[in-house]
Amino acid sequence: MFAAIPETPQHAIKNRPLSEFNTDAAAVRAIAQATVSVELFTIPLYMNSMYSIYGTHQINSKGNNYYKGRQWPGMATTAKAVTANERAFNTIFSVFIQEMLHLQMAANIATAIGVDPSFTKDSGLQSSERGWICYDKDKHTIPCIVDLRDTNSYKDIRVNLESLNKNQIELFLAIEQPEKQAREELRHNADKYFPDIPLADWNPDKGFADLPLFGTIGYMYECYAKYISMEYTDGQTLWQKLFDNNAVQKDMFNVHSTPKEPNDSHPKKEYPQFDTLFGPDDLDGGMAGSQNKAIDMMCAITDQGEGNSAGIKHYRRTQLLRAVQPDYRESDDALKADYPAYDGDGKLDESRDATARFHSAAFDHYERFQDIRKDMEHPGGTSSDHLLTWEQWHAVASNHWTAAMLTNKDYDPASAPQNIPTPEEVAGALNRLKKDEKTVEMLSSVSAGAIYGITSVLDEYWTNKDAAFPYPSMVGSGDRMSICWAITGCSPDLSVSVPLPDKNILYHSCQGLDFNANKVTESEEAINQCAAIAVYHSCRGSNSCRAQGGCGFAQIDMVVKPEKAALLTATPDRGTHNLCGKPPEPTPPGTLYSPPSDNRCKTYGGCAVPISASQLFPASGTMTLYTFDAEPPHEAQLLKNKNINFKQGDGVFDTAWAAYSTVMAARHKNPGEMPKPNDLRLALPPST
Repeated sequence: MFAAIPETPQHAIKNRPLSEFNTDAAAVRAIAQATVSVELFTIPLYMNSMYSIYGTHQINSKGNNYYKGRQWPGMATTAKAVTANERAFNTIFSVFIQEMLHLQMAANIATAIGVDPSFTKDSGLQSSERGWICYDKDKHTIPCIVDLRDTNSYKDIRVNLESLNKNQIELFLAIEQPEKQAREELRHNADKYFPDIPLADWNPDKGFADLPLFGTIGYMYECYAKYISMEYTDGQTLWQKLFDNNAVQKDMFNVHSTPKEPNDSHPKKEYPQFDTLFGPDDLDGGMAGSQNKAIDMMCAITDQGEGNSAGIKHYRRTQLLRAVQPDYRESDDALKADYPAYDGDGKLDESRDATARFHSAAFDHYERFQDIRKDMEHPGGTSSDHLLTWEQWHAVASNHWTAAMLTNKDYDPASAPQNIPTPEEVAGALNRLKKDEKTVEMLSSVSAGAIYGITSVLDEYWTNKDAAFPYPSMVGSGDRMSICWAITGCSPDLSVSVPLPDKNILYHSCQGLDFNANKVTESEEAINQCAAIAVYHSCRGSNSCRAQGGCGFAQIDMVVKPEKAALLTATPDRGTHNLCGKPPEPTPPGTLYSPPSDNRCKTYGGCAVPISASQLFPASGTMTLYTFDAEPPHEAQLLKNKNINFKQGDGVFDTAWAAYSTVMAARHKNPGEMPKPNDLRLALPPST
């Protein structure tokens, strides 16, 4: 049976026969995976259209001024959104970040009831070849929610990766649609949607792919809440029977400093008014606290999305927990502390990300997208009020990249670093890549691979308590999608197969850094190539083979006393590390870093392969060097007394080449001449 009209309020099911437990457990676990899948579905979709917005951005960091006056391809958040482009980008960014929060909470609830959430092929969104199959010009289904062809207003909308156009904004509104509007949209097909709980004819052998369509994301969570609140004849709820307080729980948003463990990179909770995971204080499944917390997380998701959580709040069992605030908003002070910004001189500036997120915090996603639609339908009288996308810009034949687009009023060529490409050189590379018909195909593979680098790690992230979120990989994937739009005016095609690296091969991190190449006999064209596409997604946190390198955020290798340095041996593979960005200050005496060309194990190393020709070190340090056994498994061998010093502002590729050359010399091979950067390395922005 399907409910054609809302039931207000729905009542928790009581006295459920224990004989139905296995069926109910299978059904609620299927819904748990469905929530993870639909939250994951929104992230590449929103991110892609966000990066289709025309614009450039600055790259500044604390204490560094070497990019002063430079602009880089692709839009970014702004602290003072004036133009339609800036407003739209900030708004979609605010939604995109909250979708990551929703994904985290959905996964935490899932693991708490015995589900290992899938983010790759078992999510129903990707093929076995790692291409995304949920987006296409012929797709019309929001996974687990609705076939848009059954609606009145959205029946012609494509579920596709496109520019921020009329189709996309209507698609976003359909995704975030409140239940009242959705029921009206589906009134002629009501028998397919809004299923009653317990699900009719469900059996434990069914998976989440066999779930009925829920009509809205909010109603799916309401069904979820009704299931976990189901009470059996023994007095226990389904949640209490399934809850595992030892389940892996993860948090990227409410991590914060404690007196014992200071965390300068994220000192405050972003959402101090509610919890985003289950902790030791939740005791066991026999207490109402953890069940209430699960309901609170669902309320936060639906309140932020469609602006309504009334149907879910009804299932809160007791008031053992502090009453959750009704707005579920970010803390402005916390965002400013957690996401500082810097000007071209490396001095503290107004936080762009904090402004973008907090400005929209009072509005749900449906309202935010309505505002963008109004801007698109009724632009103001000035050119700055007309939203412009890269697709539209590239459609004008006379438009091409110029040095002026890549600088601002603070740019002084006389004081600019001489070891990075000039704005003229970057503009030239961008224009040449624009004309190359293979660029879209290449950057599509790069973008799909970068995202797979994240999702493959997430499969482990919620099963391994020690695994760290690959945050640099997330940033790197956005950079790849953004540069595809900026260079070509086209969306990357995420449906392409993602090549995986052969673990028996020692790949190089960038052009020229190939341990297997013969620099004397091979042609210059063969030498002057970037890393294989299969390793383009080898950001810190998602790389999977030895010798895949990084961009210059040299990772801490080991800390030793100077008198012990001569006794060092290669450290073993250490699994996942939560190290990225600038080395800590002050660094411990004897700190040694792993070089960008010599990443030694899975999840260990830098990010943003291939190395941007503009990448400079944000700090100084000393690198260890390693060579590798010629035969698999290519064990790393430390080169004693061969450390290399690097300084703040040194070119990362220059240092990587010095490290590589030293290793090649130890192998009794001629490294040849350092190759010049090709157009891709010239065009890629540096990482931050």
